[in-house]
Amino acid sequence: MRPALALLAAAATAALALPAAGAGAVSAGGPPVFVLGGNGWGHGVGMSQWGAYGQALQGRGYRRILAHYYRGTTLGRAPRSVLRVLLAEGRARVRIASPEPFRVRADGRTFRLPAGAVTLGPKARVRVRPPGGPRWVRGDLLFLPADGTPLTLDGAAYRGGLRVTAAGGRLRIVNEVRLEAYLLGVVPLEVPKHWPDEVLRAQAVAARSYALARRLGSGPFDLYADWRSQMYGGVAAEAPATTRAVRDTAGEVLLYDGAIATTFFHSTSGGRTASAAEVFGDDVPYLVSVPDPWDRLSPLHVWEPRVLTPAGLARLFGLASPVVDAVTEPAPSGRTAAIVLRTRAGGTVELVPTEVRDRLGLRSAWVRIGMLRLGPAPAATRAPAARGATLAGVVRGLERPLLERLGAAGVWAPARRLAPAADGSFSVVVAPRETTRFRLAAGGYASAPVTVRVPRGRE
Repeated sequence: MRPALALLAAAATAALALPAAGAGAVSAGGPPVFVLGGNGWGHGVGMSQWGAYGQALQGRGYRRILAHYYRGTTLGRAPRSVLRVLLAEGRARVRIASPEPFRVRADGRTFRLPAGAVTLGPKARVRVRPPGGPRWVRGDLLFLPADGTPLTLDGAAYRGGLRVTAAGGRLRIVNEVRLEAYLLGVVPLEVPKHWPDEVLRAQAVAARSYALARRLGSGPFDLYADWRSQMYGGVAAEAPATTRAVRDTAGEVLLYDGAIATTFFHSTSGGRTASAAEVFGDDVPYLVSVPDPWDRLSPLHVWEPRVLTPAGLARLFGLASPVVDAVTEPAPSGRTAAIVLRTRAGGTVELVPTEVRDRLGLRSAWVRIGMLRLGPAPAATRAPAARGATLAGVVRGLERPLLERLGAAGVWAPARRLAPAADGSFSVVVAPRETTRFRLAAGGYASAPVTVRVPRGRE
């Protein structure tokens, strides 16, 4: 027998030796202990960027990485596209500049502008010099570089054109940019630019596909420049490695049944991705839950848990009565479908994972609440006094549950391994020779202790 198992067996024998009849009164158990934990960062659908990183380190190419996360898709060619990206709206004043001569298109005509800057106010007008003398043009203005030199908007450089439109005394600025140039300012903001080339290529294809699939299709712009579409930083965001990845995969998109796939991606899956049906309510054939063991390299693969009291858990969710039980219901993927809380007042609240994430400001909706509770068994389930005392409790959502006893030296030692039922409940008979404190331990956490008393003269 290995030393650790021998120690456990010896501790169990000492703790559970049968006393004389009549021993075994148990003190009231303490309140339950709740442990809030979870996995991942992001919605969990599609490609896990940390998972792609792990795959690349194992020598997998970007095509294989994409095929793993987007099941049944194939690589195809993107149509030539100009995207309209909203940079800002509601501005009172903007400054557009170029170190080289540039142009402005207005009133159906194109006018040349000298190198320098123009400042636009609420009326969005600019002074131009066409044949016949200077004049003001206003309204819908499209500023274009004369020789490909990026224009700047309030000091930030962007490829393509900048369209300025006045509405209600405020300005909207939209960047009209070719798809491949747009990606140069997206990929380095969506994935670390120092990661392996195969990850960057996978991200470039996913970003290209996502941009085309998620275009708004109507209105004054196609995409946002933030998380509502994809992060986009223009020229300032560009980096050599990600630029190379965009050019290496130029024009490549993922197709499913002939249409461009909506290639959702996220930072960290936590070990398994989620299906689109599970998260968004849409059953998408290529966005199914897949195992993602490579994701364990992420620092957010598993979060640092936090311990909560019954009253503390109730406060987090605005409940008037302390929580006495919490059940995490699994989704088909093994992630979380719902969390059910039961209060001391008898009420039951079912929370969807996204509500828990948003209310608590968590990294993802793969959240779970573990629980530890130990106390005396109900009278109907207690063992006869001659056999000792019956302890009962619940351990749920935590690994390697043990019953521990407090030794003479003040050190908690294993007394028995536990095999809880499917709902986490268990009961166990203990028969110490002397008054002893017990507690429930699992996953590095412990319940409030209970005391099994042995009357004097029987110790």
